[in-house]
Amino acid sequence: MGNTAEDLTANLMTATQPAHSSTYPVSRLAPAFHAPDLTEQVGRVEAMLSARTSAKLGLIADQIRHLQDSARAILKQAEDEQNLHQADCGFERKPGHIYHLYCKQDGSRFWSMLSPADWRGQPPHAFTGSYRLEGDYSWTRLTDPAAAT
Repeated sequence: MGNTAEDLTANLMTATQPAHSSTYPVSRLAPAFHAPDLTEQVGRVEAMLSARTSAKLGLIADQIRHLQDSARAILKQAEDEQNLHQADCGFERKPGHIYHLYCKQDGSRFWSMLSPADWRGQPPHAFTGSYRLEGDYSWTRLTDPAAAT
């Protein structure tokens, strides 16, 4: 009779564990095994897991709302800048220069190099605002065009 792997496996499967190494109580003198304690523990663990999961999902929901707000702001800015680029212009616009936007009575808008001050405070059309064309061809609205020149 040899000590082959099959013999060792067969011996292990047929061997019985002594009572002192059992994973559950086997003696009437052993402390009682209370299943309700495990049930209560499982309930607490599930409640903590649920709270952690809810907190993480709440954080993700807040981040999604923030990203949506940022996306809306970016789209609004792009729409505003597109409207500015579509205004009539009879000259070549160059980055770094300040231009003045006017609105005619028919609602059409146009760019001018002349500020309201150049018209001595009486421009021929309604003044909408002064803007600086940036290097990336975005527009920056100026609150005081005289200070920026």
